[in-house]
Amino acid sequence: MAVVIIAAEFHKDIIEKMIEAARGELKLQGKKVLVKMVAGCYEMPLLADKVMRKNGVEAVVVIGFIEKGETQHGQVMGYVVHKALVDLQLKHGKPIGLGIIGPGATKEQASLRAKAYAKGAAKAALQSLSVINK
Repeated sequence: MAVVIIAAEFHKDIIEKMIEAARGELKLQGKKVLVKMVAGCYEMPLLADKVMRKNGVEAVVVIGFIEKGETQHGQVMGYVVHKALVDLQLKHGKPIGLGIIGPGATKEQASLRAKAYAKGAAKAALQSLSVINK
């Protein structure tokens, strides 16, 4: 069984730190970890749906950053992506640890929060998995 990290490629400097932190937390708990990259947060739900269908995947952790912009685009995208991910958890009965910073955060804020968000997302997925398996 494995936990799949799905990470957005935008803001690679921040995302790489987040992947490292999430992977470290999952491996600390003895989990096999696979990392899949997508272009951005908007592309996460499709890949999450595909990997959650596989018997060898027990949970997913999503890693991304939706930066504060000058329009409402990020807020709309954030809502759509978050809703789709919640729906996928219910559809597949498998947890998703949410490690998406924003929408509305600046790059500086995201950089400061990156490792904590990623570790928190990994821990949340594992805690939910533990409850489901009891």
